[in-house]
Amino acid sequence: MKRILVVGEINVDLVFKHCHALPAPGREVLADDFCMTPGSSSMICAMGLARLGNPVAFRGKLGADRWGAYCLDALRAAGIDIAAVQPDATLRTGVTVSLSTPQDRALVTFPGAIGALRADEVDDALLAGAGHLHVSSYYLQRALRPDCRALFARAHAAGLSTSLDPGFDPQQAWASDLLGTLEEVDLFLPNELELAAITGRERVLDGLRALHNGHTQTVVKRGQLGCASLDRAQLLEVPAFAVNPVDSTGAGDSFDAGFLHAWLRGQALRDCMRWGSACGSLSTRRTGGTVGQASAAEVEALLASVS
Repeated sequence: MKRILVVGEINVDLVFKHCHALPAPGREVLADDFCMTPGSSSMICAMGLARLGNPVAFRGKLGADRWGAYCLDALRAAGIDIAAVQPDATLRTGVTVSLSTPQDRALVTFPGAIGALRADEVDDALLAGAGHLHVSSYYLQRALRPDCRALFARAHAAGLSTSLDPGFDPQQAWASDLLGTLEEVDLFLPNELELAAITGRERVLDGLRALHNGHTQTVVKRGQLGCASLDRAQLLEVPAFAVNPVDSTGAGDSFDAGFLHAWLRGQALRDCMRWGSACGSLSTRRTGGTVGQASAAEVEALLASVS
């Protein structure tokens, strides 16, 4: 299998586990635990793909600082090709603080180098050895975003398939340029909130129909409700798997990794969705986005137990 090229942001996650509540202005809350883990949607997805046994290469930017060194060590330890990740002394590595309650999480991010990578810095040589291109955090990657469609077009011309996870728009503008970018995207992987904001449709089925362009397969992540997509114009839903969640940080990115793992092996849409749901659910077993990510054997065992 050819490698998967992940192009995206790199940052550290500082995760406060089991916060007793989310803080209001002027108030302080306590958390039961804390850890530092590799962060960012792109990095968590890349590490999930590698954990499942896929060959992965990464292209991103980070600072020549302690946070950056920590991220490089994590990517290297996961077996990911980081030849295209070079520390830049003019940048600072991004940091995200994740406040996690049993029900949900809130995030505060210092972007740092996240918005610095340009599409023309992903050269054709990087694309040449890959079979698939994945991009996360469309709205956070300010320098990549204007030419993201052109990057996907170059990938298609080089024979790669493509996928995009939009992530949240901190400006909450949800500009329509994404719709043009989707013309060059094979798989679109928003969550339910993102789908509603991008399409202006509250119902999942209406949102999926609004994005139907005859080319892009959209799969919407719905947390504890599982996931949904259109299959021959009909709504296809797959439930989440019952686990005892510890922390939901990065669960959607682990979903992406599981779905892509199955999709790149030619599995049916429902089976890809089950792989995604299994990986997303299993990733919540530990604190942080990457520590609890599943191996292929763990996913297969879970799928077999509920088939």
